[in-house]
Amino acid sequence: MIKSIYRLSIIKVCILVLLGSYSCQNNATNSSTIDAGVNAKIDSLVSQLSLAEKVSMLHGNSKFSTAAVERLGIPNLKLSDGPHGVREEILPHAWDPAGWTNDSSTYFPTGTALSATWNPSLALATGEALGEQARARNKDILLGPGVNIQRTPLCGRNFEYMSEDPLLNAVMCVPYIKGIQSKDVAACVKHWAVNNQETNRTTVDTYLSERALQEIYFPAFKAAVQEGEVYTIMGAYNKFRGVYCCESKYLLRDVLRDDWGFEGIVISDWDATHSTVDAANNGLDLEMGTVVDNYDDYYFANPLIKAVENGDVKEEIIDEKVKSILRVMLKTNMFEANRNAGSYNTPEHYQAAYNVAAEAIVLLKNDKALLPLDKNQIKSIAVIGDNATRKHCEGGFSSSVKAKYEITPLEGLKKELNEDVKVEFAQGYEKTSQLNNFVLSANNTVNEKLIQEAVKKAATCDVAIIFGGLNHDYDSEGLDRPDMKLPYGQDVLIQEVLKANPNTIVVMHAGSPVDMSSFANQVPSIVWGWLNGSEGGRAMANVLFGKVNPSGKMPFTLPVKLDDSPAHHLNLFPGENNIAKYEEDILVGYRWFDTRNIKPLYAFGHGLSYTSFDFSDVSLSQKEVSSSEEISINVTVTNTGKTDGAEVVQLYSHLEDSKVLRSEKELRAFKKVFLKAGTTKTITLKIDAKDLSYFEESTNSWKLEAGNYQLMIGNSSDNILLSKEVSINQ
Repeated sequence: MIKSIYRLSIIKVCILVLLGSYSCQNNATNSSTIDAGVNAKIDSLVSQLSLAEKVSMLHGNSKFSTAAVERLGIPNLKLSDGPHGVREEILPHAWDPAGWTNDSSTYFPTGTALSATWNPSLALATGEALGEQARARNKDILLGPGVNIQRTPLCGRNFEYMSEDPLLNAVMCVPYIKGIQSKDVAACVKHWAVNNQETNRTTVDTYLSERALQEIYFPAFKAAVQEGEVYTIMGAYNKFRGVYCCESKYLLRDVLRDDWGFEGIVISDWDATHSTVDAANNGLDLEMGTVVDNYDDYYFANPLIKAVENGDVKEEIIDEKVKSILRVMLKTNMFEANRNAGSYNTPEHYQAAYNVAAEAIVLLKNDKALLPLDKNQIKSIAVIGDNATRKHCEGGFSSSVKAKYEITPLEGLKKELNEDVKVEFAQGYEKTSQLNNFVLSANNTVNEKLIQEAVKKAATCDVAIIFGGLNHDYDSEGLDRPDMKLPYGQDVLIQEVLKANPNTIVVMHAGSPVDMSSFANQVPSIVWGWLNGSEGGRAMANVLFGKVNPSGKMPFTLPVKLDDSPAHHLNLFPGENNIAKYEEDILVGYRWFDTRNIKPLYAFGHGLSYTSFDFSDVSLSQKEVSSSEEISINVTVTNTGKTDGAEVVQLYSHLEDSKVLRSEKELRAFKKVFLKAGTTKTITLKIDAKDLSYFEESTNSWKLEAGNYQLMIGNSSDNILLSKEVSINQ
């Protein structure tokens, strides 16, 4: 054993000498010189590998790892699920938990919650904390973020994704990626591409225009590659224009490699590989899987060796893939003795999770100024609903987190309140659905006994707070919801409690829209609480009692009814004959609602505050610009209330008389502004004139129309407060 350890140590020393102790953080040399030197060293290392050794690096040898090449000191890659927390350890060759006692993680608010903060600095802090925890668990690649567009309210993975808007997706994912990768861990942006439904996800074939691709579905991925410099990308399950995504030359080579300059690893989703020759030649680098027991039988194992020997795949193609893997290993300092060691469940991580949770919470409605509650003015609270006590960390399949702890809303309220305020809990509704092997069997029968208990307690308390919404039987990988209805008879519960106590607050915990039309106009206060991480309960209590002024904004539209949403209004979801046609084209989310004059229940970007803000003195840097110039727009924001708070200034554009279909407005920039009560700040939002372009399919290029553009300032997509006109010349 001692001799074996000694031999491995010698190999590590040799590899470090061969690679020149390369560090991606070495800034002393010109970057082009470093790149040339690194490439030369990678070439040297690849030249020493046999074909069998190369191929062994291109497929999994456990559920979440690849093979090492010990002869040359090349380590294996260790991957982990973890868009909002490093997943618990599982057995190497099965999905059962490994039974570790030290693999609990900090559970961070999910993707939609993070995006609801509209605060890129929190995305950076989240990424940094996740990277540190991944390194402490000895992981090399963290499988996140998910940046697919929320095309339908029913998509089971909406909670993981960020937004219905491509710009908000892009702006939030870039710092998240940079945060992870700053800790010597590769981020893995997913799922590439147009993976917008879970129904028939492994076989559905998606068709959409090139313009919709470029304007709606590509921007976040492009930003991840070109701005975030993401090291890895996960190929999606679905087909795209008749070809599986993990063997699509258009997606993997033409767009990623040739157009965007991606140099990292393209990883298949687990069991998303369907061929050897096509997948290898068209750009897939690493095959991961779940079903095949013998790893040598993977498409990228013995069949790939045979394909090379038969001349169907050139060995140069294999070399490309190995070089991509080695490049990521170098960038994450996997050969370095002083690689970032990481840290685990630190107070800083908990604080980062709390900060996101607090800023994510959205105040949708606050009639009668029922919120914030004053603990000195109330003597009793009825806390009602299964979600008041339910923990959401261990759910959603690949998003499951074995959390060190998760504070529920009821726990958060009890910690916040002193003994003078009596807290009465009633379950209100019962979780009766069962989720097995991605199949949901739901029983939405109203539980009259639980409702009567809730009504009785609500009637005797000063205030009733109902914690409802969804759980991971509905917000989950592997299945889409059957409809937008609240499960378990919650509509009846809310109506009955409201009759018993008019001072009723409804809190929705969900990562996707739900139908609130039966009570939204009657309940005085509605709060959107998300699946909000380890500190979600504490953050919720602090918002409800005014320690935190809510500043979250909705990252997606809340429709009145499902048929108002584009894919459902046009009867396009989930498709016919396993083909999904995106005929709504660029009119996704608020673009559809605004352009078609359909009033939502709550608009994209909507979110109230306990204070008030005034926008004034909007001005442009210049009234006429050329296509190569930058546009700056200044606006003064004043906190006119008596409470410190934050507002999100949102900049939209509109072009009248366009030659092509344009949505009524498009988000172009935003900034979150924190202001003390009574203070004023002038902020500047900047956009490049070329960012107002549309994608012209006939020339396969971006085209900027000359004309007069309205630049509109508001605090939601349906609340535009100021505007200025800028003229763009060719």
